[in-house]
Amino acid sequence: MAKSSVGSKNAWTLALLVLAGIVLGSFIAQVTQDVSFLKWLNFGQSFGLKSPVVLDVGIIVLTFGLTIKITLGSLIGILIAIIVYKIL
Repeated sequence: MAKSSVGSKNAWTLALLVLAGIVLGSFIAQVTQDVSFLKWLNFGQSFGLKSPVVLDVGIIVLTFGLTIKITLGSLIGILIAIIVYKIL
């Protein structure tokens, strides 16, 4: 029996919703960083490479760098995305 794709949940839907939640939560945290009672949304931690790593192999020069900043706003966005996924 063929499975109907209407209303079925999959990992891609969850991944896209979580990514959207991270982006929107971080955006809201950045916008509200100057509002006194919403400063807590921008509280977080950054980790990763402070300066990029350069690999020069003669013909090709590769530059690697990654920094991730996790804020409370992005965590709230992730939680909302998971709740929306469960509702759908």
